[in-house]
Amino acid sequence: VIMSSIQDDADNTTRFLVIGRNIFPTSGHDRTSVLVFIHDKPGALFDVLSPFARHGISMNRIESRPSHNAKWEYGFFIDLAGHVDDESMKKALAELEAHSAQIKVLGSYPVAVP
Repeated sequence: VIMSSIQDDADNTTRFLVIGRNIFPTSGHDRTSVLVFIHDKPGALFDVLSPFARHGISMNRIESRPSHNAKWEYGFFIDLAGHVDDESMKKALAELEAHSAQIKVLGSYPVAVP
C-alpha cells in the first residue's frame, strides 16, 4: 500500500477480485457470481431468474452489459447467496441452462467481512 485513507468518503469500501483456476471450498457463508446471456424473447429474464427463487437462493446483485456478440443482446452479471457446490445452487444452475443462451460460472468465494 503506497498511501492509505485517501478516500473522500469515510465509509468508502473497495473490493478486490482474485482470479484463479480453483474454486474456494464452501465456507457456509458464500457468494457465487455468474454471467448469463439470455435469448431475445419476452419473459427471458424472468425465466433466467425463476430457478433461483424456486430453490430459495437470494440474488445479491444483477447488472446488465451489452453483448459483443450481437446488437441489442445483453449479458447479466448476477451475484447469488450460496456456493456453487450447494445442492440448491446446482439444481438452480441446471435449470438455468435450459433458459439461457450461455451461462458461465465465474466462481464462488467467501462473503467479504468488513
